[in-house]
Formats: sequence, C-alpha cells, structure tokens
Amino acid sequence: MIVAEDVPACLVETLRREGLDTVDGAFAYAGGEALTKPGLGSRRRMRLSLTDDAGRTHELYMKLYGGEPLGRRIGRWLTYGRFVSPARAEFENIRAVRAAGITTMEPVAWGQETTRPGAKRSYVIVSAVRGEALERCGQEFIARCAERPDLLDELTERLCLLVRALHGAGYVHRDLYASHVFLDVSRGRVELSLIDLARVFRPRWRRFRWRAKDLAQLKYSMPPEWVERCWESFLRKYLSGGDERRLRRWSLAIDGKVERMRRRARRKTMRGRKDER
Repeated sequence: MIVAEDVPACLVETLRREGLDTVDGAFAYAGGEALTKPGLGSRRRMRLSLTDDAGRTHELYMKLYGGEPLGRRIGRWLTYGRFVSPARAEFENIRAVRAAGITTMEPVAWGQETTRPGAKRSYVIVSAVRGEALERCGQEFIARCAERPDLLDELTERLCLLVRALHGAGYVHRDLYASHVFLDVSRGRVELSLIDLARVFRPRWRRFRWRAKDLAQLKYSMPPEWVERCWESFLRKYLSGGDERRLRRWSLAIDGKVERMRRRARRKTMRGRKDER
C-alpha cells in the first residue's frame, strides 16, 4: 500500500487493521457498501465508513480494478507510462488536479499487484467530497433559483472556472458529465468538486478536439433549462470573450459531438426495446 503524504497515522493504522493495506485484503473486503452502475466491467466501487482508535469516523471510497483486456492496458501504458496500473493513474491524477487548484477528492492510498508485468489488479482509496452530483440535484437547484437568479449565475461562473482551471493546466477529463461534478450550497455559496479522475490526462496533440469533447459531454448531460439559459454565457466566459468567429468554431465542434452522443443514446434505447420483445 502506498499512502499519501498527509494522511494521518491513525487512518493508516485503521486501513491496516481492516486489511486494506494489501491488494488481496482490499479485494476480499466485505465491510463496505457496494456501489453498482452499468458499464463498470471488471471494476468495483465501494463506500467505506471506518472508525479509528480515537473514535473519529472517516468516510471514504474505494475503487477496485480487476484484469483488463490487453488493448486497454497498452492504451493506458501509452498515456501514463509502462506498467502504470489504473489505480496508480487515478491516484496521480487526483494529485495533479488538486495541484491545479480544483476541488476534488483527497487521495488516501493505492496498491497494485507487482508479481508480474502489467499490474493485474489494483485499488485506490480516496476521501468523499461535499454535496451531490449535478446530475441528481441540478433540476431541483435550478427550480430554487427562480427566486435567487444570482445563484444560477454563480453556478455558471463556478462551473466555468473549474473547467478553465482544468484545461488551463493542460489536462482534460474525458468523462466531464454532470454526474462527475458535485454541487454543495450548505455553506451559503456555490461550491463545486470534480470527481472520477481515472481518465484525466494531458494531451500532447489535438488539444482543441479533447477540450471540445469535454465541453460537449458537459452540455449533453447538464439540465436542459441550464443549457438553454446559461450555455452561451458559460462558453463566452470559458473563451474569455473573443470574436464571434472563434465562438462559432467552438460551438460547431461542441454541438457536433453532442449530436453524436444523442444518436448513440437513441440507438442504445432502440436496441434495448428490441431486446425486451
């Protein structure tokens, strides 16, 4: 187990006590709450609630990576380096995104098998973040903004700052959906956190294409009311103004990708209906 530098000793000891300091122990752990969703494949996710010897409770999340097809493994090596496991890549991505000034999880620990090349299994443990995914709470929040339109403007501003900080540091998310942006207003202001950083990387080529893809994923997944009322303002802020020609270039690239996502979603729905017959 590799532990982040600032993790308190009491938590490290608790992880060891629970058997979470080895790959075998992590994969055998049955004390957490399993979190399932379609498309996870050989991955597993788990919510942990651990109490240390001082009586403090730590809310954590653990992601377990099983074996991968060779093609996917090679693709990851080309992106992150040879024999870098998914867990190590995610751990390092969290540190990089935090260094860019973006609020996200705190990295806690990771581990991987080292008995053979390729790290067949690996796991990573991270902290929880405040709030709830915009995918779940966005509609309700926008409805509440009818009486507080300033909050909707603040959401747009904060969202723009988050994406600009990520892209400005040279990174792209590759899964920048509303399900991976958490909104918290418990302290009287809009605060956003970015999660699921497993595929974050710094492209060396075709940066426009990768950034436009991030923005398309966001536009596709945000509540329609926000897109209708705030998207143009968001994009202008993201581009720091600029002329109409530049705005049009970005809009065409983003909307083309959004339309392709919609077509894929429609085909998937139609296949599902056929399977039910």
